[in-house]
Amino acid sequence: MEKLNTVIGEIANVNIPVLIKGESGTGKEVLAQAIHLRSQRQDKPLIKVNCAAIPKTLLESELFGFDKGAFTGAHLKKPGKFELANGGTIILNDIGEIDISIQAKLLQVLQDGEFSHLGGEGDIRVDTRVITTTKDDLEKSISEGRFREDLFFRINVISLTAPPLRERREQILPLARFFYDTNRQKYGKPASPLSPKTLQYFQEYDWPGNVRELENLVKRIILFGEEEVIRGPLRNHSLARAVPAAPPALQTDESPKMMRSLTLKRVGKEAAEFAEKEFMERALQETHWNRKEAAKVLQISYKALLYKIKKYRLNETKNIRKLREELGWPIQLENR
Repeated sequence: MEKLNTVIGEIANVNIPVLIKGESGTGKEVLAQAIHLRSQRQDKPLIKVNCAAIPKTLLESELFGFDKGAFTGAHLKKPGKFELANGGTIILNDIGEIDISIQAKLLQVLQDGEFSHLGGEGDIRVDTRVITTTKDDLEKSISEGRFREDLFFRINVISLTAPPLRERREQILPLARFFYDTNRQKYGKPASPLSPKTLQYFQEYDWPGNVRELENLVKRIILFGEEEVIRGPLRNHSLARAVPAAPPALQTDESPKMMRSLTLKRVGKEAAEFAEKEFMERALQETHWNRKEAAKVLQISYKALLYKIKKYRLNETKNIRKLREELGWPIQLENR
């Protein structure tokens, strides 16, 4: 992120197109806004267009405007987004969703700074900086005939990539606290700080929805006071990450004689039991051996939990762990 910040400072005042790539929710539009706000165009219009949200039949008129009588219902002349952004910046979010039939006109704007209204005759000249964002693989779209190669080269003069939140975990907690403080004031909700346990699960979670998912989750906690409810899925996710894929015994090279004695069914059964045992043990530790709470986490009945504790002799594991803690020994247990 520091490198991105440096690059943004270097390109902000250079009037060239920028393509920002990244997963959904990583903050691509925030980076685009940062480029505009640090440029000489900062006092000029900043127009944002969500290309994926506008039907392709309407997108052309939204971008380039239309003249009176251009189509049924066009009773007045309407300027397009490029005209409204004249002198400033236009951000085209999800550029990969633009229909190929409109891409030629967009290419003309980028090359010549000129376009015509839908149903219009004369050309309109604008000075608009274009920043595009995408979560798609545009090179793949080109090979599939859904995106023009010449347009790609025109928008891809400078390319930035917004990294996913899971690759910048040091920012999770500062962002969570920022969203918490900001939205608490915004909604006027009295609320105590996020608990250390919730922050721990925040840190361990992979955030497939990235920064947007984090902000929405924090808003939900503030608005509905559902911190405990939200911690359930986050806790289950962290527990699942902690479970090894298979017993160590099944991950090592076996002798040919041993391999002949094994069957796929037996291997699968042992691997499943190993994973189940590890998952249950972790859940019990996380809930401090509160069996009712652990049963809720595991989404099984209390009776089923007691049966499996007995089956896997987890009470013995608990006693050994407690003894090791009292003696000051390492508590990591070997697989038995």
